Amino acid sequence: MASSTGNGRSSAQPVFVVTGPSGAGKGTLERALLERRPDFELAVSATTRAQRPNEVAGVHYHFLSHDDFVRRIGEGGFLEWVEYVGNRYGTLRSEIDRIRAGGRVPLLDLEIDGALRVRDEVPEAVTVFVDAPLEELERRLHERATESSGQIDERLAIARDQKTRADEFDHVIVNDVLERAVEELLEIVERELNGAATMSAT
Repeated sequence: MASSTGNGRSSAQPVFVVTGPSGAGKGTLERALLERRPDFELAVSATTRAQRPNEVAGVHYHFLSHDDFVRRIGEGGFLEWVEYVGNRYGTLRSEIDRIRAGGRVPLLDLEIDGALRVRDEVPEAVTVFVDAPLEELERRLHERATESSGQIDERLAIARDQKTRADEFDHVIVNDVLERAVEELLEIVERELNGAATMSAT
């Protein structure tokens, strides 16, 4: 059984959770981390959404029926879950177990509320809030060209609110210069893993 330190952090291997507002560049930082740290693996979410032709079960999502998803909620099988546009999405506890059993470190990409639920559920969770200046968020959202101006304005309003919650997380990275942000994430990972290893040895 994993022990806990005085600050509430478990001595078990950390679970890294990345969150932040839309346009902050979470996915870019995660891809850079996975390229440079092959001992990390991105957790695959479960969903009740229908599988698309180009999607592979267990790679893009774990596809579950509505009844199976609800059953697993009742059994405590999810670390966190949300309902979005009529479908449910969540992180299975078994997915974290699978990654750890393969000798890798779990990496979760979650919305803010889901990240906070994992923080509360998993003592060894290390939460990282990826932020960027508001003008940079706006520029990136416009560059995507996948949403209307009204939708972008709505995302920016949400981002303003989300930015006020940054202090609820263990680490904050301001992703205004990509390489510096990547190095900062790598330093956080190294420090947290070394700290967990030291606690496990004592």
